[in-house]
Amino acid sequence: QVQLVESGGGLVQPGGSLRLSCAASGSDLGSDLWINDMAWHRQAPGKQRELVALITRSGSTNYQESVRGRFTIARDNSKNTVNLQLNSLKPEDTAVYYCAASITRRSTMTTNGYWGQGTPVTVSS
Repeated sequence: QVQLVESGGGLVQPGGSLRLSCAASGSDLGSDLWINDMAWHRQAPGKQRELVALITRSGSTNYQESVRGRFTIARDNSKNTVNLQLNSLKPEDTAVYYCAASITRRSTMTTNGYWGQGTPVTVSS
């Protein structure tokens, strides 16, 4: 019903920048389906998945301490998209980055979480 598709990952040198994008699609989006919070998570090799940044529908944001001031999350509710600007990248930012969304079906008032397939980010010289 709902798909989240990420793009924008890749290889970048330390200190460099990347912009990740995520687009949500589904036939009922904007009508019966309502996107609440959107977020970016990441999972480094051998580590658990962790929340990087979250943005509410109204635009309030929250960041993991290690990325605050370097990463910026933004969304466009009219396009059902969320982006993550990654600046001043460090080798420890290397991970697969996942887009996530909390979506409510208004006709049943049920809420489910959705994940994208992930996009890899490698920070290395």
